[in-house]
Parts: sequence; C-alpha cells; structure tokens
Amino acid sequence: MIEKALKGNRTYWSWVALLCVIIAAGLSAWSRQLNLGLGVTGMGRDISWGIYIAQFTFLVGVAASAVMVVLPYYLHNQKAFSKIVIVGEFLAVSAAAMCMLFILADMGKPQRVLNVLRYPSPRSMVFWDVLALNGYLLLNLVGGWAVLGAERKGVPPAPWTRALIYLSIPWAFSIHTVTAFLYAGLPGRHLWLTAVLAPRFLASAFAAGTAVLILLAFILKKRAGYDVGGEAVRKLAVLCAYAGTANFFLLGTEFFTAFYSNVPGHMHSLQHLYFGLHGHAQFVPWMWLSLLSGLGAVAVLLSPALRSSTPWLLGACSVLVFSIWIDKGVGLVIGGFLPTPLEEIVDYVPTVTEIGVTLGIWAVGLLLLTMLLKVVVDVRTRD
Repeated sequence: MIEKALKGNRTYWSWVALLCVIIAAGLSAWSRQLNLGLGVTGMGRDISWGIYIAQFTFLVGVAASAVMVVLPYYLHNQKAFSKIVIVGEFLAVSAAAMCMLFILADMGKPQRVLNVLRYPSPRSMVFWDVLALNGYLLLNLVGGWAVLGAERKGVPPAPWTRALIYLSIPWAFSIHTVTAFLYAGLPGRHLWLTAVLAPRFLASAFAAGTAVLILLAFILKKRAGYDVGGEAVRKLAVLCAYAGTANFFLLGTEFFTAFYSNVPGHMHSLQHLYFGLHGHAQFVPWMWLSLLSGLGAVAVLLSPALRSSTPWLLGACSVLVFSIWIDKGVGLVIGGFLPTPLEEIVDYVPTVTEIGVTLGIWAVGLLLLTMLLKVVVDVRTRD
C-alpha cells in the first residue's frame, strides 16, 4: 500500500517538497551540532534541557491521545469513530517517531542511546521511557497498517490485530505517565516534585491531542475529501473540553499547594514563571498568554452553541494546542530548572542551530504523517 503515498497532485507534491527542504536544513543544523557539540545550543550547565525536550514532552501527549478514539471504538463499539480511529493511530506513530528523534538530538551523540539497550537497567526511568515509546510506536503502526490492509482486501482483520490494539490502550497511558515520572523523580526541581504531575500530563495530553485530531479531521475533509463524520468531531470536542478543564484544574491545585503552604522552594518556580523573580521575567508574557488563551479556548469548547460552530471550534482547538505547547514546553520543562539550586536565574535562548534541528524533526514527523494519511485516504475513498 505504500505506493499510494508516491502518487498525488501538484499541491501534495509541493507540500512534500517543502517538508523535504526543511528536513535538509534540519540535517545541516544537526550536522553542525554533531561536529561542534551541544555548545552550539542555548543549553548549558544550569539548563540542560531546552526546546528539544520541550517538544518531546508535548509530542508524547499528542501520541498518547490516540487512545481517545481507540478506546471508545474498540471497547465500547462507538461506530462514530470508525473513520477517525486510523487517523489517531497514525498520528500516534508520527508523534512517537518525533519524540525519539528529539531525544537523539538532545543527547548530542546519538550512539549513546545504544547504552540503554546494551546495559538495560529497570531502575532507570529512561529505560522504561525508551521501552514505552518504541513499543507504542510499533503497536500503532503494525496494528493500524494491518487493519487498513485487511480493509483494502475486503477481509476481516486477523485476530492478533485486535490484541495489539487492546494492548495499545494501557500502553498509551504508560508513555505519558513514565515521561511525567522522569520529571517527578528529580527531587532537586521543585516545580516537578509533585504527585499530580502524571495526571496533569495525561489531562493536557488528552486535551491537546484531541484538539489536534479535530484539526486534522477538518484538514482531511477540505484537502482530501475524507470526511470522518460530524458525530465523531462533536464527541471529540466534548472530550477535549473535559480534558482541558481537568488540565487547568490540576494547574490550579499546583498554585494552591505552593502559595497556601508558603514553602519558598515551591513558590519560587511559579513566581518566576508567572510574576517574575529577582528582576527576571523572561517567561511571564508567554505563561499568561498560555493561561488566558487556554482558559478562553476551554470556555468555548464547554459551550454547546459555540463548539457547534466550525470557525469557533477550529479557533478554540488551535488556541488550546498553542496554550498547552507553551505550558508543557516553555513553562514546565525550561522553567523547571529555575531558580537553580543556588537560587539564581539563568536566561535561556535557543540558538539558530536548535531551531533548525527542531523544525527539521517536525518536518520529518509531518512528512511521515502526510504519507500515512495519504494511504488511508486512497484506500478508503478510491479502492
């Protein structure tokens, strides 16, 4: 079926060509980083995780969101999700692939990842994260591809495919839970040292990932003539609204715990992000933009009248994705290093090299998603 991704109109090939150009620029930037080391990035001793890990954290949530369509369709027989479930699975594949590429970029020397396989340590959260990501990617790719192939031949899927799909449901929860534990297991970082970090990760994942699915559904309908159905979109919008509400509720509990307890270590990280600390306010505009725009998007999604309007729905989903991208990336990851253990504030600005590598990896993921969805559209609309 992969040959279907090699056929398309001028718009399709223009999009593919654009992504290939961005990938080439990303490879050039990554080559420079490999030759000169991570010193060409904005990271350093005090902020050792930058936009690479920020993108990784956000995209793990996007990958986990596939469960929002897989679970109701396969476990609860919700036929409304029949056309979008494969889209969710292939979105998970591309997002998981980008996650692993961002980890490789952040390691500086990608061959070091082999040490995780050569010297596996069940006590290491990185070991479990690598296992979870690779397993989840394979489960969705093999399961989704097998189901699509059976559909093309007009035969029922093999029994083992359903077993893989059932296994992918708890696996989806595990990938973002393990990622949250990577942060929560570091006692020297007060912003991450919280028991609600894993639930907060899952809530934000289901909100942002479901919003991305809704946006993809409209893009496929407009550009490829593939309609996932209005009922599926309406149900996803409701799920997105509830997940977004849970996400901001958990964020509110973080504020209450920090400021009501009046523990300086827990207060300072949030003060730095939202109000500025010691004269440093690098993240303040971004965090307030994230908070206010996210709350506004959730308010729109909670209103049946507004979310039934296509422009309002698309706007709210776009804003919510942007809001959570700022909160989980810029705020949570980079802001978690500040103040340092010495109570210092260190400014972080990504370099051109970092941005080039980041855009290149995003282009790889979008190219993979484009080709997978091209196969889906051709199989379901032309075969």
